[in-house]
Amino acid sequence: MSDLVKILIVDDHESLRDLFEKEFVPENGFEVVGSVPAAALSPDLCRSKAPDIIIMDVCTEGEISGLEATKQIIENYPEIKVIVTSGFDEITYLPRAREIGAHAFVHKSSSLDHFHQTIRRVLKGEYVFPEPKTIPLPQGSKLFSEREMEVLLLLCKQAGNREIADALHISTNTVRRHIENMRQKTGFATTTELVVFVISNGWINPNV
Repeated sequence: MSDLVKILIVDDHESLRDLFEKEFVPENGFEVVGSVPAAALSPDLCRSKAPDIIIMDVCTEGEISGLEATKQIIENYPEIKVIVTSGFDEITYLPRAREIGAHAFVHKSSSLDHFHQTIRRVLKGEYVFPEPKTIPLPQGSKLFSEREMEVLLLLCKQAGNREIADALHISTNTVRRHIENMRQKTGFATTTELVVFVISNGWINPNV
């Protein structure tokens, strides 16, 4: 049993947890040491179960997101590998997972074989991230920059220009310039229209 890879599954969909539990069995080299619906439970399980790797969904039950839990785990249990997953086309999850130190990001639509490959690569010390998805823009427009995406995420969380400036350590003039650039790229006349568009199309989740 000591040679088995200990895995913790964090997902609020019971059917998906059941699928992973049936897949990551001793015959395949794994031992599932925990399977829970809420990310808030994962830090305590890291202490009591000492998993080698975690499959962590972004959106789970409770007030703590998978990204918040991942950040806590990376900071307090650096020996544990975390693979962040999501079933949504939200475009900020992947770069945010990378920024907080997650070891991989896998879309839930991926095959079980892809999950196995990712786990093997992460256990070897690799960081595994697919190409990030972006907001579809009018033909000829440039993609939003990383800084523009940070500003847009905060706008979607109803932050004002001064709050955004303080959070990103930039000036309010720079914030306004980024917003104007995004409006020009998308063709929206107002910031409100831009925010409503990206939220309603599922590209940014302001609650996570």
